Amino acid sequence: MAMGGMIINMFYVYILQSEKNGRYYVGYTRDINDRLKHHNSGANKSTKPYRPWKLIFQESHIDKRSAWLREKKIKSYKSGNALKKLILGGVA
Repeated sequence: MAMGGMIINMFYVYILQSEKNGRYYVGYTRDINDRLKHHNSGANKSTKPYRPWKLIFQESHIDKRSAWLREKKIKSYKSGNALKKLILGGVA
């Protein structure tokens, strides 16, 4: 993204859901499409057994630190009501 001639490298927090068993995976990245391909290729040891994955949520962040902090916050939800609310479009 460009702002006034300056290029901004956005980071994205994402939630994937396993089409195999409904399990969630939360992460952050600069390139969501590439990251989804990576998870579905089986290259990630922790997500390989639950393939295929689909992207069900994403939000953009201006820098790596804010994306990382948001990822940690979402992971603290532990698949509870706050996570479900976030996925359904509410603020959590």
